[in-house]
Amino acid sequence: MPLDTLFSPGILSLGIAIGVVLGATGAGGAILSIPLLTLVLHLSVNQAGPIGLLAVTVASAIAALLGFHEGIVRYKAAALMATAGLALSPIGFTLAHHLPNSPLAILFSVVLIGVAVRMWRSPAPAMHEPSATSESIFSCEQSASTGKFIWTLPCARALALTGSLAGFLSGLIGVGGGFIIVPSLKANTNLDMRSVVATSLTVIALVSAGGVAISVHHGALNWSLGMPFTLGTVLGMLAGRYLTKHVAQQTLSRGFSILAFVAAGLMLKEVL
Repeated sequence: MPLDTLFSPGILSLGIAIGVVLGATGAGGAILSIPLLTLVLHLSVNQAGPIGLLAVTVASAIAALLGFHEGIVRYKAAALMATAGLALSPIGFTLAHHLPNSPLAILFSVVLIGVAVRMWRSPAPAMHEPSATSESIFSCEQSASTGKFIWTLPCARALALTGSLAGFLSGLIGVGGGFIIVPSLKANTNLDMRSVVATSLTVIALVSAGGVAISVHHGALNWSLGMPFTLGTVLGMLAGRYLTKHVAQQTLSRGFSILAFVAAGLMLKEVL
């Protein structure tokens, strides 16, 4: 690939913007990449999805490795969610390629608005403090002695359902699923926010990799756009991780919500 293509300023800038969101919130990377790619580069949802997934896969994998090194990834929970997601991802992909672009764009916009509302309303717990300790509240509890989950049927069921939905939507509309995984981990576990983000990014990396593999198999991935966009996303993700240490999580979440509302509105304007 020519260097002028790999370092295309426009595509790199789009990727950086997505990476900042991904690294800062653990969610929203692919779901914002699609409106950016469709509106700026005039791609269809089916064309934009694999590009977004490629970028999110690579950036999330790097972030997940950093989190694993720090010991804040709950890797067994991530493996369970990813396995369930990978089982459902091909079904979503098959369905997506039997639907025209307009219904997919409308569905995507509705999902994006729902995500924006949830992230605006949900107050974020402190990045370094457990969100709660009462066993009556959470399906999945960390052991005070080991820091690992105490596995129960409700815990496994909640995580498997989360992964299944994330995987299905990954195949259907080309999203990583972090906008589902992060709220679920916050609602069903007593993990602190840093661990929520790191675990979410691990699941996203695994599920998105499955989506990328399916797209490559069907020849649906545009590498000339995907590579520079991925490079930008990785750079932005590293910047986003820095932001989590210096900006309140609720501020980051509400900033994401505003961007999501705007993106959804622009997408709907294009198809309606």
